[in-house]
Amino acid sequence: MNPTRRRRLAFVALLVLASGVATALVAMALQRNVAYLYTPAEVLRGEAGAEVASGQARFRLGGMVEKDSFQRAPGSMDAHFKVTDGDAQLPVVYTGILPDLFREGQAVVATGRMRDGVFVAENVLAKHDETYMPKEVADKMGKAHQKHDVQAPAAGSAP
Repeated sequence: MNPTRRRRLAFVALLVLASGVATALVAMALQRNVAYLYTPAEVLRGEAGAEVASGQARFRLGGMVEKDSFQRAPGSMDAHFKVTDGDAQLPVVYTGILPDLFREGQAVVATGRMRDGVFVAENVLAKHDETYMPKEVADKMGKAHQKHDVQAPAAGSAP
């Protein structure tokens, strides 16, 4: 093999190796930033994984804010409430200002980690009108409605 071909082969091999390393680094960075959505029942049954249960993994918790579960001490920024999917309830703690549309009986998606059986939320999102619900939450709530034989309201209709 002449020196020119050898140099070209080394260049191509180095280029393939560099692109493989870059792809692996991007995949690892994306994997760390992914936050999967789980319902309270999935978390409590252990379907979310050991990393979620131990508090090592950050994830999104979706469901409805349980009626009569919201508590906030006067002068405190700590909000305590429960999120339910119809099968199970999971206590949530959030420190900060909640969205204006946050209220009991409404859909919510919270991002955070588990700590001692309580979901510690870093971010809380509330639905913005009567027809919107994140697709993942709507699909999982639809399964819960079917399981419990509950008639879900039609999209766009007032509750």
